[in-house]
Amino acid sequence: MPDFAASDTNRSTAYGRTGNAYDVRFSPGGSSGGTVTAITSNFALLGNGTDTGNSIRMPAATSSVVGVFPTRGLVSIAGIAPLDWLLDNTGPIARDVRDAALALDVMAGEDPLDPRTIGSAAKAQPGPYTQYLKADALKGKRFGVPAFILEGAGIPFQGIPASESATEVAADTAAARLPLRPETREAFMKALEGLRAAGATVIFDDSILPESFAVTVARVGTFPYVREGTEKFLAEYGPTQYHSADEYQRAVGSPLPATIIGGLDETTRKDRPPLIQAVFESDPQAEANVLAPRRTALDAYNEVLDRLHLDGLVYPATQMPPPDETMPQDGKISEGPHSDTGWVNMIGVPAVVVPGGFYPDGLPFGLELSARPWKDGDLLSWAYAYEQATRHRRRPVLVENGLLPNAR
Repeated sequence: MPDFAASDTNRSTAYGRTGNAYDVRFSPGGSSGGTVTAITSNFALLGNGTDTGNSIRMPAATSSVVGVFPTRGLVSIAGIAPLDWLLDNTGPIARDVRDAALALDVMAGEDPLDPRTIGSAAKAQPGPYTQYLKADALKGKRFGVPAFILEGAGIPFQGIPASESATEVAADTAAARLPLRPETREAFMKALEGLRAAGATVIFDDSILPESFAVTVARVGTFPYVREGTEKFLAEYGPTQYHSADEYQRAVGSPLPATIIGGLDETTRKDRPPLIQAVFESDPQAEANVLAPRRTALDAYNEVLDRLHLDGLVYPATQMPPPDETMPQDGKISEGPHSDTGWVNMIGVPAVVVPGGFYPDGLPFGLELSARPWKDGDLLSWAYAYEQATRHRRRPVLVENGLLPNAR
């Protein structure tokens, strides 16, 4: 995996890069790129990923496997090294939906070490999750396509805190734009044919999560609290040598990166001062930074489902195919592929990626579905029905040099 799980591709300063199992020149995505490569290549039956902005779902899409992002609070994240504890989640990665459902049965449950899970048993659909796996589960279901994803209105990772000026907000919003590549749009439209063939209706409507939704959810600004998550993790689970970021620096001789403790280092932008780190539970700005925009965005999500009588949403899991990492991407070393799905983390609704077919060059395409909070059983039922109706997944083939002849 990439350092601190903080990348859309899979380069590690300790172990190098991981190549896509379907063609080693291409990216398997990140940060769970190693896990999806192992699962799709039959090195293991099941994997577990963490997802702060797309890191279960986007790699699953690159590698023709199933990746589950449960309702936040269904599965405990206690003991998982945080990237951003207010966005982090964990879920299973498998070659088929049934295996993923079996794994989720084991993983789900209340944990006193993760307050978000307390009370989840009363809200969640009861297990076992395999009881929801019906081949006809898509019949009569209605799915909407988020307009902002098709339009490429991106959402900055970890959002925009309330302290930013209007000029800074405009700059961050513009920088986050992420156009949907034509070949990915084509793969998505083709994947929807399988959804319709299984009995579902797909609705395109400009009012389904328009660009204004992207603007709203982007104000869930969590970065001012990343150090708190890292400090709590080290205090509870750190090794003998250190139990805080300061002790780490004294023991190792260099600080932890700003990615997980805030502050300045070589990776941070130099045109703005660093965000002041705060304790979420006592910060008077927590309401404006996170809680209020999260409620507003979740209300907007549910309103669309209610108004158009939708069961869920459907959209491409990435905005582009896996890039060739032997070549520059947008004039620099590859950092992708990228997705427009971090809003799922910001509002905590469940989502799943299933194999949605292949690009003409033989690289996988992933289809993502999302549901109402705590409807994880329904979500898995739709994924299973789609999987059974389409049978899109095919195993990677070990060929000379691990290359596809037509990949570009």
